[in-house]
Amino acid sequence: MRGRRLIALTLAVVLSTAAVAANTAPSATKTAQAREKALLAFQNDLINVLAPSGDADRLLAAALLARPLPNPSKLNSFHALIERAARVDAAGPAVSWARLADCDPNTHACPNSDAVTQLVQQAPDNAAVWLVKLSQDVNGLKNDDARQDLAKAASAKLYDDYSGVALKALANAATMLPPPTATLDPNSDAGANGVQVLIAYGSATGMPQPALRDTAGFCQEKAPNDDTVKNDCLKLGLLLEWGSSPLARSLGLHLREVLNTDPAQQQDAQNARRNLIWQVQNFASLSLRAQNDKAQSQHLLALARSGGTQMSLVLAALHDAGIATDAPADWQPQKPGSGN
Repeated sequence: MRGRRLIALTLAVVLSTAAVAANTAPSATKTAQAREKALLAFQNDLINVLAPSGDADRLLAAALLARPLPNPSKLNSFHALIERAARVDAAGPAVSWARLADCDPNTHACPNSDAVTQLVQQAPDNAAVWLVKLSQDVNGLKNDDARQDLAKAASAKLYDDYSGVALKALANAATMLPPPTATLDPNSDAGANGVQVLIAYGSATGMPQPALRDTAGFCQEKAPNDDTVKNDCLKLGLLLEWGSSPLARSLGLHLREVLNTDPAQQQDAQNARRNLIWQVQNFASLSLRAQNDKAQSQHLLALARSGGTQMSLVLAALHDAGIATDAPADWQPQKPGSGN
């Protein structure tokens, strides 16, 4: 699963809001701290503008903006805002998906069980919903229920973790106010657009992800001794290969590589996973460039506002930058921490 770990690490780097300054000199550190404080204040300002809305997408954006804040007000907390979003008549499954994270991990109450129940009703054709349920049942030692979850996931029509919906809402929200001068990176030419990209893409990481390792573990444990499980895992894998996120696609390719007995299929899955890592690493480079390049930051905001999925956004960004989606024949994935 090395490729999946690398993809997860790269995405965390790409979408993190922590990369404000790399210089550790005292004056630079002081400047970075001042900018970080200004960014948090601006994020609070955006929440204050969004919070009075009765629109589910705006409230979803406000909730995700509030989630990482250290001391949000009670009315503008992640919990309060996502609950308000859920009560809007037009609220869709993306809001319920975000509610999965409205829980206390210290009391083993995650994911939010009410949100899981709501998602099963709202999006029964989404494999991502059943993989959340599978993880819940595996960890609850309910193997028969987990087996049913797997079957339903394998028979679903799509896999969507709603990150694209959240990113669109956040990209629209981030442009509602002009970023104050104190939020701008003095060493960057991206200006206000760089701040908007940082806030939108960084806050999008607040959308929860299903514990895909639980699905991988269940398939690897059960499939060798049960052909029906193996068939469902392979069927699910094909669906995941066309899923909404690089992580889902990576798991789908992994399942094909380890469960399909055809050497040609195994090799094809390995090649596709190598290309996936290439795509994610190049998107990481484009995202980092956006922090210093106004045109690139504007383009990433435009892609986010256009909707779609995380995977479609990655591919569109590469295409627009003239970067091939297939890795060169002599290219090898960089190892985490190698700096190459």
